[in-house]
Amino acid sequence: MKTMRVVELFGGIGAFRKALLNQKVPHELIDYVEIDSNCVKSYNVLYNENFIPQSVKGYSLPNVQIDLLMHGSPCQDFSRSGLKRGGRKGSYTRSSLLFETIMILKNAVKKPKWVIWENVVGVLDKKMKPTFETYLSELEYLGYSSCYWVLDSYDFGIPQKRKRVFVVSFLGEVNPFDFSKLERMKSPSMQVFLEKDVAEKYLVTQPSILKYIEKACQSVFTERVHIIQDYCYTISTKQTRVPNAGFIKLTNGKYRYLTERECFRLMGFTDLDFDLLRTVYPEKTNKKSSILYQQAGNSIVVPVLEAIIKQIYQKELIK
Repeated sequence: MKTMRVVELFGGIGAFRKALLNQKVPHELIDYVEIDSNCVKSYNVLYNENFIPQSVKGYSLPNVQIDLLMHGSPCQDFSRSGLKRGGRKGSYTRSSLLFETIMILKNAVKKPKWVIWENVVGVLDKKMKPTFETYLSELEYLGYSSCYWVLDSYDFGIPQKRKRVFVVSFLGEVNPFDFSKLERMKSPSMQVFLEKDVAEKYLVTQPSILKYIEKACQSVFTERVHIIQDYCYTISTKQTRVPNAGFIKLTNGKYRYLTERECFRLMGFTDLDFDLLRTVYPEKTNKKSSILYQQAGNSIVVPVLEAIIKQIYQKELIK
């Protein structure tokens, strides 16, 4: 069996690594690059590693043949709910760090065979599209052929409406990857992902938020306040405020937030994974963990990555 040599840039908590493990793809991790120290702590405990935080700025790929490079660069400036500063090359926004990957590829002695990039759908909006097209043209100049698709995690066995743009680039004139042939999976009931016994700290008690929920239930409120039923909406980094993902309606007329564990389940991580993370960030009686919510919201849905990785690995085996 072929062993894939992989590199994770903007690696976060390792959704890419998790997908490789779930698909049982033989792989050798050549390097992991992430500047957020909390994410690095989580990655280390999840995968029994000992990495330290490092920036993609000035980073160089090791002089070995890389089969697959994954980079999920910051999305804040592309997001429709953010300041929309964009990621234009040389703009020095967080989202412009996307072009650090291009610089890394330019300077690589041996360029990776495959490159995967994931980001928010806002990158396809009229104002942001030039940056997206620049990214694709830079890759083409480096010898890559690229294809992209908007994928929704709801189509891959996760009851979360989370649409993201995925770009798969191949070092060669003809890209053999085909998004239309990805293996989709029906999403199970949302109830499968919910905890049975939830602490009172997850109850919605703020009068202002309860007012928003009441108006949403009356269908007279235009802001994005959702009551979760068959699925939730996109899990964001701000689950402790007014979460875009929505609220759970309880039988006693009350409402609650999704728990941290539920958010990780809805990103494709297991309870064992979450238990490991709790060794780093222990639960506090009356306080929710903003760090864990943030890490879940910034991650990539694992089953979506699994479908992509599975097809790439199949392409590699038939060469």
